[in-house]
Amino acid sequence: MNFIPYGKQTISQEDIDSVINTLKSDFLTTGPKVKEFEDEFCKKIGVEYCVAVSNGTAALHLASLCLLKKNDKVLTTPNSFLATSNSIIYVGAKPIFVDICEDGNIDLDACEKMIKEDSSIKAIYAVHFSGKPVNQEKLKALKEKYKIKILEDCAHSIGASFNGTNAGSCENSDCSIFSFHPVKHMTTGEGGAITTNSKEIFEKLLSLRNHGMIKNSSMKPWEYEMQELGFNYRITDIACALGLSQLKKLDSFVTRRKELAKNYEKAFFNTKIKPLYPFDENSSYHLYVVRVDFESLNISKEELFLKMREKNIGLQYHYIPINKQPYYKQLGYGNEIIPMMDKYYDETLSLPLYPSLSNEEQVYIIKTIKEVLSE
Repeated sequence: MNFIPYGKQTISQEDIDSVINTLKSDFLTTGPKVKEFEDEFCKKIGVEYCVAVSNGTAALHLASLCLLKKNDKVLTTPNSFLATSNSIIYVGAKPIFVDICEDGNIDLDACEKMIKEDSSIKAIYAVHFSGKPVNQEKLKALKEKYKIKILEDCAHSIGASFNGTNAGSCENSDCSIFSFHPVKHMTTGEGGAITTNSKEIFEKLLSLRNHGMIKNSSMKPWEYEMQELGFNYRITDIACALGLSQLKKLDSFVTRRKELAKNYEKAFFNTKIKPLYPFDENSSYHLYVVRVDFESLNISKEELFLKMREKNIGLQYHYIPINKQPYYKQLGYGNEIIPMMDKYYDETLSLPLYPSLSNEEQVYIIKTIKEVLSE
């Protein structure tokens, strides 16, 4: 059995043809495919505006420049990739790490308690961890009651919903971000996007994506103006050609991920391997995270990880708590009282999950992990 990673892209001949056609066209960047991808993405998500960028971190950075001011306090989760909280620091604001719930998502009740105690908190960055959206009703209540900014990090949750609300539609937030890294639901190689229903945010994002420049029909052909400090966070037409092709298959990708999630849940029923949360039709299952009762088994989390690698199976840690990273400790973090996150990190691992994972490979994963734990 070849090595099975925790996640990878699913590329078809249709994707390859789409990229080749763009390579043969007049535009490789800043051309028509970017706008076409943004428009199609808006239709798919059900949102007014989309700005595609070079990667998910760039999306977070630009969104933070639109939402935050220097020294703003921002509630966020320690259970995410580094980029979520890093983007807050990029703009001179301060992340405050909040504990998580059983499903791995940020505890919005704890957020409300902290906002009540500290009126200087200006925003919440809510990550839809593993593909399961945070509670949209609670998010809406927090936004309306406390008038704070809300960003939804949907890097894990394209194709997910909550009571009919699509992840990234920004019904209860100021903007949302997406990542199109190869391990995500769909890919543009590297790439990301910000969605919003605010025309003001949209126009600012367009400027920031391209060095803070504007160029309009009233200017002479050679004229442009830099009105603010921006960045080169443009995405290429090549990437968007791939994205357009992948977007057509998103529903089938999510359906397959759900099938695999159901298989895992059935296979581990009544064992010491438990799903992070019971099967949820609304989750788009970017990750399949399990809790393992290591205390009652004669094996540690690290040992299981390494033994499975010996069997050509790539498990993964999602995530090492951000506040415990050396850089964050240098900033004074690391002593937060987050018992749920600490317990989560001690007990969980992610199993391989991606659309091209075959039934045979999944059976091998299940059989092998049971054998290793039984030893």
